[in-house]
Amino acid sequence: MNPATRTLTGGHAVANLQTRVMNILKTPATEWPVIAGESTDVGRLYTEYIMPMSAIPVVATFIGFSFIRTSLVTAGVRLSTMNALSFAIVNFLMGLAVVYICALVIEWLAPKFKSSGSRLDALKLVAYASTASWVAGAFNAIPYLGILSLVGLIYSIYLFYLGLPHLMKTPADQVVIFMIVSAIVMIVLSVVLGAIAAAMTIGSTIATLR
Repeated sequence: MNPATRTLTGGHAVANLQTRVMNILKTPATEWPVIAGESTDVGRLYTEYIMPMSAIPVVATFIGFSFIRTSLVTAGVRLSTMNALSFAIVNFLMGLAVVYICALVIEWLAPKFKSSGSRLDALKLVAYASTASWVAGAFNAIPYLGILSLVGLIYSIYLFYLGLPHLMKTPADQVVIFMIVSAIVMIVLSVVLGAIAAAMTIGSTIATLR
């Protein structure tokens, strides 16, 4: 293990941000056992990983809304920088909430799929599985390339599938169904809260301009 890329916390090695991103994307099968053995807490997980990573699609969307005419404004309406910033802030906060809510749901669902794991384990699973989706969210900065973020979403679902046995101790015969149910819940929550964020900011702006 390279000491330059890992730091010790509670006797366990914890990967830094860049190392973790590369490892979970390139070698998830070997990275999930490492993640499962790491000692951390909710605060550290948010400040050191969830917040910086979830900011990627938010910043990309802000750039797209502020400086480029996107498919949302085909009528010739261009959002002001202030409106785009308001949407970005609300969307960022909503995203942070979604991650934790999803962890709560997964913790609650676990016994129904013969699984077990703490709330922190569920949060680690959601956070690190979301890596691909967050990274792919960078495409939101470029019109018509935002659709490529779907590739990241699909890969994140696959990462979630690989992580279930390690973080939630899910037996092999329950992994697929647990993954499907969890994916549906997380997608629905993301869409609903994203729509709320849009309605609070962008929707009111467009209505005013009509």
